[in-house]
Amino acid sequence: MKKSAPPRKSPKKNSRKGKSTRKPWFWRLFLRVFFIGVVLLAGWMVYLDAVVTSRFEGRRFEVPSRVYARPLELYDGASVSSGALQRELELSGYRAGDGSNAGTYRRSGGHFVISTRGFLFTDGLEPRRRLSLTIYGDRVQDFRVLSGDSSPIVRLEPAQIGGIYPAHKEDRVLVQLEDVPVLFTDTLLAVEDRNFRDHYGIAPLSIGRAMLANIRAGRIVQGGSTLTQQLVKNFFLTRDQTLLRKGNEALMSVLLELHYEKGDILETYLNEVYLGQAGTRAIHGFGLASQFYFGESIREIDAHQVALLVGMVKGPSYYNPRRHPKRALSRRNLVIDVMAETGLIGEEQAARARAQPLGVTDKASYSENRYPAYIDLVRRHLARDYKQEDLQSEGLRIFTTLDPAIQHAAEFSVKDMLSRMEGGSDTVLESALVVTSRDSGEVLALVGGRDPQYAGFNRALDARRPIGSLIKPFTYLTALQQPERYTLISPVEDKGFSLVFDDGRRWEPKNYDGEERGLVPLHEALSRSYNFPAVRVGLDVGIDAVKSTLQSFGVTSGISEYPSMLLGSVAMTPVTVAQIYQGLATSGFNTPLRTIRQVTDAEGKALSRYSLKVDQVADPAAVHLVQYVMQETMQEGTGRSAYRTVPRELSLAGKTGTTDDGRDSWFAGFSGDLLAVSWVGRDDNGPTSLTGATGALPVWSRFMSQVPQHGFSPVVPDGVEYHWVNPAEGALTDEHCENARLVPFITGSEPDVEVSCGGNIERRIRGWFEGLFQ
Repeated sequence: MKKSAPPRKSPKKNSRKGKSTRKPWFWRLFLRVFFIGVVLLAGWMVYLDAVVTSRFEGRRFEVPSRVYARPLELYDGASVSSGALQRELELSGYRAGDGSNAGTYRRSGGHFVISTRGFLFTDGLEPRRRLSLTIYGDRVQDFRVLSGDSSPIVRLEPAQIGGIYPAHKEDRVLVQLEDVPVLFTDTLLAVEDRNFRDHYGIAPLSIGRAMLANIRAGRIVQGGSTLTQQLVKNFFLTRDQTLLRKGNEALMSVLLELHYEKGDILETYLNEVYLGQAGTRAIHGFGLASQFYFGESIREIDAHQVALLVGMVKGPSYYNPRRHPKRALSRRNLVIDVMAETGLIGEEQAARARAQPLGVTDKASYSENRYPAYIDLVRRHLARDYKQEDLQSEGLRIFTTLDPAIQHAAEFSVKDMLSRMEGGSDTVLESALVVTSRDSGEVLALVGGRDPQYAGFNRALDARRPIGSLIKPFTYLTALQQPERYTLISPVEDKGFSLVFDDGRRWEPKNYDGEERGLVPLHEALSRSYNFPAVRVGLDVGIDAVKSTLQSFGVTSGISEYPSMLLGSVAMTPVTVAQIYQGLATSGFNTPLRTIRQVTDAEGKALSRYSLKVDQVADPAAVHLVQYVMQETMQEGTGRSAYRTVPRELSLAGKTGTTDDGRDSWFAGFSGDLLAVSWVGRDDNGPTSLTGATGALPVWSRFMSQVPQHGFSPVVPDGVEYHWVNPAEGALTDEHCENARLVPFITGSEPDVEVSCGGNIERRIRGWFEGLFQ
């Protein structure tokens, strides 16, 4: 009998047993994965939280420093032309209009009605006013304040002429929530996030509706992001459309809402949102956008302007009102509809808003640096007191001395005259022009090349070129400070000679015209710019003494001690030349050139003031004698051709300078108000056919002829007396004698001999009658 087989285990029973053994393993794995996920998520949340709080707790924005021109002051008698006033208004973002709304003006010939915006200066608020004035003969007349606080003098807000931007080129004007009209924030929330005040950073229902709408349309037609999510995306994340980025955006939005108040988040959004592009600069925040598109503060804009700015959030480039006005108008009106539907404005107001034009300015009132050469000098002056990173991020306000009207005249003169000089030739000339206030040393204008918009090589600051005969006034000044040896009628020899150095080399100076005139009075040698007398006098007083004079007037670079330096072989930049001539124009008081009047922080608190500084470096009496000859230069000498362009009644003082083969053409001179230095030459240092009188002087004269100003009428200092002399005889004479000239002398240095023309009765009688009508 077969042994019965043992009973087999039921498969079903085994299956139950297997399930019972796998289930704990699965759940253990699941729990472990879940736990690890929770830990990783918690860690990631901690990391995101640190990112959110660190950025929000610290300085949220890098705000560029803003550079302003000097404010234009308007009053009866103010010197300004009609064209210059209109250009300055446009530079400040004013629009032609009815002159009633802030930031508009109305012009009829020389009559202006201007509605100012007001501006916070460090010495107080210049309030909004409506002004009326007439310009006649480049002077303001009939100045009146039509509305606003009465004042005999009103400052317009200064034009912004540039900025010092962060490396990422973001530009913004920070605004606080309380500065923004309620209508603006309500419209923004009505369009972008109606549940902003209720949600916790994300709005699942909005996301669901957006997903459904997008699925139906087959493309992205609706976004479900809250305003907080938009801020997180712009502030912390990239614009990549990935699930990871969207997840981070949601988490960070919740964290942001947990840590900060709604008002704080909304204010940050107002300052962060991207709203356009100006060249390489990105326009961020509604504060700057309002200035950029309307030339007005966000506090001042109307409902239709509110609608346009809010509408642009959806697509700043697509709805750019300057490039795509039809799209922008359609989008603006859509927002106006929302404003009406939500009860923010009434139907009547909505209809008026829809009827308004876009109202954007033709040009952005906040643009790239308009005057790169001038801003270059401002930066170098700022570098003495401020770190670059502070200038790029602290939102400083820098008030400069630039005068836009004078800068315009300077740029025009350079471009106009270079084109005329070149004619049809292949020679490419370059130029630089520096203009300062004669009294204060404030740099009013600066041109670094024929293309003033080019931000490259700045010839006014960096082109060190031999100055030629511009050095001669300092050589003669050194001599005239020794009145016992030199006066303006001292005979000096205009005759060739040679110097032999210890190594056998010879140096033989030449006159430009190749002529020799023998003995000539010192004033004539300087006003005609003869070379032989200049070298002889310089060697007589000593090269060291001339060098010392130059250094005391502001030369800080090396000066060679070769005799050729007496004819201007020493190289200087146009700005350095302006610096040393400033001392001549101010009677021997060295006045450091300034481009900055004041620096304030973003709230308007003064950080630095750069006031006038003077240092007497030469005897005013001796400088007065040099000024006399520089005036003679303009009347009788090498600068007389200036009066082909400049009105004869404008008294000027100046000096020409030319280097070998016309490689450098210089002119430096001043009126009662302005000092200007011009240079013309080639960048490759090649020869030209120009002299100081045919190259730099025409540029200088063209500039001077365009600017309203007073003539140079120096006050005679103590210790100077005028006497009628016969320079050829070196003796005192009668006023109406032949060759009589009224010449200043340092007291005690006048001639002690006298010649008379007593026999010339006819001339004496004629002189007597002439004297009656002087």
